[in-house]
Amino acid sequence: MESMDRISVDPAVCLGQPTIRGMRITVAFVVRLVASGMTRAQILQAYPELEEEDIVQALQYAAWASSERVRLVPVKGA
Repeated sequence: MESMDRISVDPAVCLGQPTIRGMRITVAFVVRLVASGMTRAQILQAYPELEEEDIVQALQYAAWASSERVRLVPVKGA
């Protein structure tokens, strides 16, 4: 895994969810913003406390975390 120096986990912040630099902005929230179609520029404008590298690392962390688990997805019609 690449350096994740902007991602932190603290049980006292957001119930221990991975956050951006200890702020109350979770990795999951940033990923949802990207998934909703917002560009990096739009996210940075809406949340000026974030930096572009925060978004990059949130996506890298999400990719890493999702590759660590195998979840069976039911096949429709099976």
